[in-house]
Amino acid sequence: MEAEVCELTTRKCKPCEGGVPKLPEDEIRTLLAQLHEWSCRDGVLVKSFAFRNYHETMAFVNATAWISHREDHHPDLTVGYNRCEVHYWTHAIGGLSENDFICAAKIDALFGL
Repeated sequence: MEAEVCELTTRKCKPCEGGVPKLPEDEIRTLLAQLHEWSCRDGVLVKSFAFRNYHETMAFVNATAWISHREDHHPDLTVGYNRCEVHYWTHAIGGLSENDFICAAKIDALFGL
């Protein structure tokens, strides 16, 4: 049985400049429900990924960097031997945008491979 694909993975990030409003809480809750085990902490979209070893962790980090480059939307990463915590928020608007959820969904899809 194939894993369900989140509709967000089909979208592309749009340039987000200052003056674009942050997502309202109700929209954040709706989009968060489409992701797997992400949480919103102090206005930041966060998920921790666990791996068997350093090699797998770094492969994930590099793949995340590739996705981020293609979407031109970059997370903060906290990396350890067998874990990586991903933090998304849109710096230009000081809060969450749809871009954060698009990238989170694409990383979830990557991790599911």
